[in-house]
Amino acid sequence: ADFCETIISIQDNMGNCTSTGGTAMVAGVLKTEKGDGLEDCDMEISGQDPTGPSFNYFTMTDDVGEYHFADQVPMYSNYTLTPTKDDNPLNGVSTYDLVLISKHILGLQPFDTPYKTIAADANASGSVTTYDVVELRKLILGIYSELPNNTSWRFVDKDFVFPNPANPFQSTFPETKAVADIQNSHMTDDFVAIKVGDVNNTAMANSFSSADDRAAGTLLFDVEDRNVKAGEEFEVRFTAAEKVTGYQFTLNYRDLEIADIVPGSDMKAENFALFPDANAITTSWNGDADAEFTIKFRARRSGKLSEMISVSSRITKAEAYSFTEEKQDVAFRFNGQNGATIAGVGFELYQNQPNPFVNKTVIGFHLPEAERATLNIYDETGRLLHTHTAQFDKGYNSVALDRSDLKTNGLLYYSLETAHESATRKMILLK
Repeated sequence: ADFCETIISIQDNMGNCTSTGGTAMVAGVLKTEKGDGLEDCDMEISGQDPTGPSFNYFTMTDDVGEYHFADQVPMYSNYTLTPTKDDNPLNGVSTYDLVLISKHILGLQPFDTPYKTIAADANASGSVTTYDVVELRKLILGIYSELPNNTSWRFVDKDFVFPNPANPFQSTFPETKAVADIQNSHMTDDFVAIKVGDVNNTAMANSFSSADDRAAGTLLFDVEDRNVKAGEEFEVRFTAAEKVTGYQFTLNYRDLEIADIVPGSDMKAENFALFPDANAITTSWNGDADAEFTIKFRARRSGKLSEMISVSSRITKAEAYSFTEEKQDVAFRFNGQNGATIAGVGFELYQNQPNPFVNKTVIGFHLPEAERATLNIYDETGRLLHTHTAQFDKGYNSVALDRSDLKTNGLLYYSLETAHESATRKMILLK
């Protein structure tokens, strides 16, 4: 009889067929509420093989938030997925989040999703109270390097439906995902990633993200300039030139000592933090009253006040928030006999985030004017590993680094140089 031979190829586009060896693939994606993939999140899968020992594997999400456990899960086993990410707690957290959390607590502007409510629970108490505002403010001020009772990120199984979205703590929500008796590959074991403290979705979840640091104007603090003598004690009042919903910044001082900080009428001592070894004060405030406060200084040497204090983002980032929800820069307006002089944030190189890092990190810096700058990376011996030169904008800028740019690990140094300024910091690249 006549016959012919042919080849039939069967392709499993849906991941429903198991691989050889009696194992299945487990995969998924971690995304924020607004859809950004969470990069470099640790994923653990653990379970029990019904015909053998228990198993436990680890991987990390890629730059779009995806993870895969390829042919590692025994068929018919039970397993649990656990995401973990606990770095860069300040990512996406600012005093404007405290403005929004306070409005939620007062019932003026309740959160519109359960994920924002979970993000606002800074102390992981299962509720949102003024204590969460206190904890987050300590983080913003630099008193805390991390939240003592919470991680930087929390997670919710994407398939979970909150019985009461207005109160996600009414019932226990799954921060892990448990699957029983797996009989085919699971390609959509997904999670919603929640950045603790970030209720306006500004956290940078991956290396494709970019911070929106555009400012709509500048909040000026009026300061009376004056000459001071060595040993003199004197008071300086800082008065905001306009009403805002909140602000935060670092105040640098030199050749001065702090004798006292006197909060304004709508402020408390908790709105300030003092770092005498760094010659800096940080402040974070939100409210409805006029913003003003007084600092009592003692001069170590004679000099001009405007040359002895400055606004900075060195510890707490300098920014303010208008009643129309626009971000503003912060500057001091020194009023003297010859008129007013405005001084804002100058040249500053910030700590890379995250640090230490495994795959990618971001180095941020502030330039007082648009100009050309060079970022250099060195190893411990001073060997140049990477250089990046470009024309950068006035204000905040950032450069993303990949470990492939460096081809080493351990303690590294990075420096930023312009025509007039330079600064150097340390960072750690893990194996």
